[in-house]
Amino acid sequence: MKKGKRYDEPKLNLKKVFGTIITLAVAVMIIITINKILKKEAEKIQNDKITYFSAYVDGKWGVIDNTGKTIVDMKYDEMITIPNPEKPVFVCVYDVNEETGEYKTKVINEKGKELFTEYDKVEAIENFDSKQNIWYEENLLRVMKNGKYGVIDYDGKIILNPEYEEVTSLKSIKENLLVKKDNKKGIINNLGQVIVPIEYKEIKVLKEGYKNEYIIIDENDSSGIISTSGTILVAPAYKEIKYLNSNEIYAAKIEEKWNLINKKGEVLNNSYDDYTYSKGDYVIVKKDGKYGIITTAGEIKIEPTYEELRYAFSVYYIAKLNSKYGIINTENISLIPLEYISMSYLESKNIIIADKTETETVIFDSNLTEKLRGLFIYEDDYIKARINGQDKYYTYKFEEKQSQDILTKNTLFVSKKDGKYGFVDRQGNVVVNYIYDEAKEQNQYGFAAIKLNGLWGAIDKGGKVVMQPQVNLDNSIYIDFIREWHLADEGIYYTK
Repeated sequence: MKKGKRYDEPKLNLKKVFGTIITLAVAVMIIITINKILKKEAEKIQNDKITYFSAYVDGKWGVIDNTGKTIVDMKYDEMITIPNPEKPVFVCVYDVNEETGEYKTKVINEKGKELFTEYDKVEAIENFDSKQNIWYEENLLRVMKNGKYGVIDYDGKIILNPEYEEVTSLKSIKENLLVKKDNKKGIINNLGQVIVPIEYKEIKVLKEGYKNEYIIIDENDSSGIISTSGTILVAPAYKEIKYLNSNEIYAAKIEEKWNLINKKGEVLNNSYDDYTYSKGDYVIVKKDGKYGIITTAGEIKIEPTYEELRYAFSVYYIAKLNSKYGIINTENISLIPLEYISMSYLESKNIIIADKTETETVIFDSNLTEKLRGLFIYEDDYIKARINGQDKYYTYKFEEKQSQDILTKNTLFVSKKDGKYGFVDRQGNVVVNYIYDEAKEQNQYGFAAIKLNGLWGAIDKGGKVVMQPQVNLDNSIYIDFIREWHLADEGIYYTK
């Protein structure tokens, strides 16, 4: 029986079918890949941190972000405080009465909305260290209501109810705050927990940056030491007491004279004018304005002959004699000649930094071997060196690296040719021609400073000029731009 017409259709071309399927599959894969790329780029953009800065123009203050966008208009008479640069929480001061010292505050976010209006006053909690580095508690604000102080976080959560006479920072200590209630003082942490009872006349920092133990002063003006677990380490019995880098021995003033004591209060030595530091069995002492070293048993290791003596590491000490610094050991042997105008030990990187002159610094490693000589900037992961007019980069193991290897997030890199500066990409291709008299590497926000005919301007991460060279910064220590905004001489705000 013959088949009908519907059975007489031609056979399928399998090659064409397979080709069509493959084409469709490739197209789908391309679409998926593009979507993934776009998603990653979107995520990257979303994850790029927005950073905020105080800004100043024509006598007024506002806020910009790290793209140069104005977030808060320049309309305030006082500098706006930004406790955490990555959080849109801006503390504004206004209606300042110069005669009485009274003022008002308000907190606004990046949309201009006023926050925490239930309080009479809201302030950032300022702190600083001996090097005058200034910062603020990054997630805490001091609030006042009905004349009493408390603490909230950036979400408005109450950390301390407003029931204290004072809430202040402890110099150089982060996340621990000094509070006063009923005329007595104590310490609370950033969770609002009392870590030193509120029962002392005064509380002082034992050691800069050290927050596990504190000096306490009772109602009789006697000093002792307490830990944040509440344990009295040294009972309040002294006019003054000092930390010497040990939990076993301290310097305590008894009847106007410094004594070396143990934590039981037993006097170990009182033959010197002062005791400044201990390491193991060795103690730095002072007599008649000069420094030396003794053991805790009283044996003299180095007679007090130095103008200054500071522990560095191992058995090495930074010594000063005839106004010059060097390194000696506990046997009083000079290992780095005393010929430098200043010297310090960078503990976190285990290096010694010595200034030969105001414009030349020498870096020594832990073997006291000279490794670098020039001018340096010390970053977390690398050293930037200016040597013979050229910028070079080194790890803290003193391995020289190319800027592309160190500045991994940069898109452009400073390059010099025939005495002029330009910029190249990661592959070395010239992006910005060699036309500038000086140039700075990109900052973390993608902008780089350029100098031409004595004036500074800026380019963006693509090499586009966003500000023609037009600003004289001869008297500035810091050369840094965010679009047309440049860092002010003080280094804490931007201006234009």
